[in-house]
Amino acid sequence: MTPARRLGLATVLTVFVADQLLKCWLLYGVGLAENGPFDLAPFLTIVLAWNRGISYGLFQQGTDIGRWLLVVVSVVAAVWLWRWMWRAQARFTVFSLALIIGGALGNGLDRAWYGAVVDFVHLHWGGFSWYIFNIADVAIVVGVLGLLYESFRPAGEKTA
Repeated sequence: MTPARRLGLATVLTVFVADQLLKCWLLYGVGLAENGPFDLAPFLTIVLAWNRGISYGLFQQGTDIGRWLLVVVSVVAAVWLWRWMWRAQARFTVFSLALIIGGALGNGLDRAWYGAVVDFVHLHWGGFSWYIFNIADVAIVVGVLGLLYESFRPAGEKTA
């Protein structure tokens, strides 16, 4: 296995396991549903939100058909991205794709297991309030930003 592939596999596993362990700890260890939200900082609250849609709560699904459709979309996207990652040579591209795959699998498992994605990080300041998100969401966003950055770099600057 090439070093790039090892990096990709390790990143997928790290994101997926970290995301799921933190969600399980908050749900079952901390009892977030029973004990309610708590502040970690004046601008950061840990709060339980069940997202039955996709990014930013779009396309909310109230039926089992919609739920399983989103699970299938997550798996299909992860498989397609995995094939791309497996063929890629540039470590930065592999790392970015692996972040997205790990996040997609984490959120996909939530949908299959709970019927919704477990979101819990709420950033806010004064009257400003950001969407509630999770570790998988952060990995997906950072991975997409990495791919965008890579796509706009001149060919001579891209690393192998």
